[in-house]
Amino acid sequence: MAHISTSAPCAWRAAFGLAAVSLAGFGFLYSMAGVGLGQLLYPERADGSMIVHQGKVLGSELVAQPFAAAGYFQSRPSAAGYDPMGVSGSNAARTNQDLRKRVDEARAAVAAREGVDPAQVPSDLVTQSGGGIDPHISPEAAAIQVGRVAAARGLAPEQVQGLVARYTEAPQFGLLGQPRVKVLPLNLALDRVSAGAR
Repeated sequence: MAHISTSAPCAWRAAFGLAAVSLAGFGFLYSMAGVGLGQLLYPERADGSMIVHQGKVLGSELVAQPFAAAGYFQSRPSAAGYDPMGVSGSNAARTNQDLRKRVDEARAAVAAREGVDPAQVPSDLVTQSGGGIDPHISPEAAAIQVGRVAAARGLAPEQVQGLVARYTEAPQFGLLGQPRVKVLPLNLALDRVSAGAR
């Protein structure tokens, strides 16, 4: 009489049980716990650090936006077209001739726009970040834009420089990274100052 094995159904039952526990535990409960803790401990950051004015979302402190008008500080160039759904760098090496040409052209354009020597143009105004949506510029990149922004808005350069200082962040924990200027909040502050001056 043949022996019928009962181990196969038990093995399948264990496999399905482990899969169900893994999916429910790590695919759902763990994710929900992470989202819940984020909302509890850092609600503003968990929601994307949105900047809201009069009930309207103007943007995020975490995502760069393009600014074209002379009265605004310009963001760092973006290889992704400032699209947070398509973040990317140019992926071009320093030896790439097209990259060198683009950087040289951008440097000349920035120098002409700001009325400075091309050698004075900070690299972050002519190079793209790895993600393409870096919301900050260096204090040096902000400093060469102060004169243009002040003239376009009819403000004293010292007043604009004061706003730049207010929106300059120190290195994280005083050690990590470099000082950086938040472009979108700075430009919104300029709008408020200009509106109050009218």
